[in-house]
Order: sequence, then structure tokens, then C-alpha cells
Amino acid sequence: MRKKVIAGNWKMNMLPNEAIDFIQGLTPLVKNSKAEIILCVPYIDLFYALLNAQETNIKIGAQNMHFEESGAYTGEVSGKMLKSIGVEYVIIGHSERRQYFAETDESVNKKIKAAFANGLKPIVCVGETLEERENGKTIEVITNQTRLALDGLSNEEVKNTIIAYEPIWAIGTGKTATSDDANCSIQKIREEISKIYGNDVAECVIIQYGGSVKSSNAKELFTKSDIDGGLVGGASLKAEEFAKIVNYEE
Repeated sequence: MRKKVIAGNWKMNMLPNEAIDFIQGLTPLVKNSKAEIILCVPYIDLFYALLNAQETNIKIGAQNMHFEESGAYTGEVSGKMLKSIGVEYVIIGHSERRQYFAETDESVNKKIKAAFANGLKPIVCVGETLEERENGKTIEVITNQTRLALDGLSNEEVKNTIIAYEPIWAIGTGKTATSDDANCSIQKIREEISKIYGNDVAECVIIQYGGSVKSSNAKELFTKSDIDGGLVGGASLKAEEFAKIVNYEE
């Protein structure tokens, strides 16, 4: 039985004092949750988030990393650096990184390998554009992205990879894939993993849904057979709303 993993992606929001207030406010609201809770915060908030999440059930992740451990990469942060301060998770290949910062399937794959080399758990994003969806290419796109992202990983590494299916047309738009559509797409991702790594591995992989997840649709999404939680954007910026998503079973 796969666990539910619910991660908040703050994107470029929250100053350190806001991050501290948020975590202190969220902690009592989610202390009894059965789901694994992750907050992926901006670099500047990582230290403060880690400090305030100590002795809670909230894990802290970064939103990106470079695939090299060090070097002349001004403005970048390595997996080794993230691990050194206690970060556990890192988002890799978010559609906004692909769209605005020219990330490719190749760089995503390199980053995943670097994450594992440094003891970090990657949350890997895949998803189709509206044009690709309208042209009937959803399954082709997301299975290709999945296959290329996982290329060269061991079975054990694949088992410990979290995949977030985020249809790009649903991110920050208020539009959400129907729960059945989302579940079907995630099933196809799992089938693709099974083809390469076997069913035992595929059944272990946590696959989240992301794209305008909110408290009003969380339960419908998260109770589907293959949806193992969510990667939450805007709704993760309000402690009470995010807590309702985390506590979707109540």
C-alpha cells in the first residue's frame, strides 16, 4: 500500500519571517496526519524552514538544484549544498523550469542522478501543454518524459523517485483535470515504468497529481486508485487551506 505524499511548492513566494510564521501555524493543524508532508521552499527560506520544522512531521525540500557538485555556475545551488543543511527533497523538472529556464529531459535526468548521489529524494515533474492535450498527445508526452527522466537509474532509485503529474494547462489556472482523467494519465505513467523496471518497482513509485489542487477537490483526487497525493502550488501558501488538503480524509 503506497503512502500519500502531499507537497507544497511555494515557488517564488514567502520571506523568511513569513516561512517561520507559516510553519508554526501549520504544525498543530497537521500533527496527526497520516500523509507525508513536504514543503518545497525558496533557497532563502531553507535554513529557517528546516529549523522550525524540527521535531514536527513536516519535511523540507528545495525547488531546484544543479547537476554538478561545484564549479563556475553563478547563481546555482548543488545537491551537496542542499544535503549539507539537512534538505531531504528537491523538485526537479517543474514545467516552469522547463518553460522559462530552458531545462530539458537530459538536464532533468542529470539532476535526478545528482540528487540520488547526494542522498536527496527527487520529486520529478511531467506534464503536457494544452496544445499537446488537444492534439491527443498527452500519453505520448508524459510517458516519454518519464522514460527519459528515469533513464539509467537503478530499480532502487526508481522506487524512491516521486513523480508529479502536472498537466501544464492546469497549473495556476484554476482548471483541474477530472479525477478520472488524472488517474488514467497516472496509470499510463505507472505502466511505462512497469515496462522498463517491472511491476514490482512500478507499484512502489509514488505518483502525485498537481494542477490547481485545493481543499475542495483534494479528496476526490487523492482517493483514486493510482493518485498518491499531490504537488500543491498556490493553495500551499495558506496554512489553513494547505492543512485541509493534507487532512483530506477528515
